[in-house]
Amino acid sequence: MDIKSQKVEVHWNYLLSIENDLENLSRYIEFDEKNFECFSVEIARILLASAAETDVVCKQLCIKLDPTSTAESINQYRNEICAAFPKIYEFEILFPRYGLSLIPWNTWKDPMGVPTWWTAYNKVKHHRESEYHRASLKNVLYSVAGLFVMILYFYQEKASLGELLPAPKLLRVPKKHFSGITHGSYDLGFVYSL
Repeated sequence: MDIKSQKVEVHWNYLLSIENDLENLSRYIEFDEKNFECFSVEIARILLASAAETDVVCKQLCIKLDPTSTAESINQYRNEICAAFPKIYEFEILFPRYGLSLIPWNTWKDPMGVPTWWTAYNKVKHHRESEYHRASLKNVLYSVAGLFVMILYFYQEKASLGELLPAPKLLRVPKKHFSGITHGSYDLGFVYSL
């Protein structure tokens, strides 16, 4: 594949941009469970960006699954996405550099479950004056992990071919979802097994 034939995947590039912001944040706050309740303006900014993008990708994934979908809330996304991918709530995301393992959609095993980080995002977005503390390291890490999962499913075919380039720096999947490394044009990528 030459450089001119590569199609830019806008959601993938946005994820990588958010991941870069997260990597920069790690220079100031150690990604450790002891710091999970830490909150800041920068964390709030990354939380708002990553969760808003998750909202966009979830809506587009629902339309991809069913072109007549009118889903526009987390509960509607859960119902449609879990119907198509019944084990998505088990999908684990690793931050190996920090020894962290997160399952961002684990509350979706409950037919009425909403991720805590999603609730935090909405509270920070709508009631920042009283809910600012919810812009925590824990919530932002889970939010970025949740976005990563949804983007992998949205670009499932490209993910399975190793065409989502370049590979993330911080975000990884466990061995059961990892099928190797690819080299496309000038970047390395990962082959994902969903």
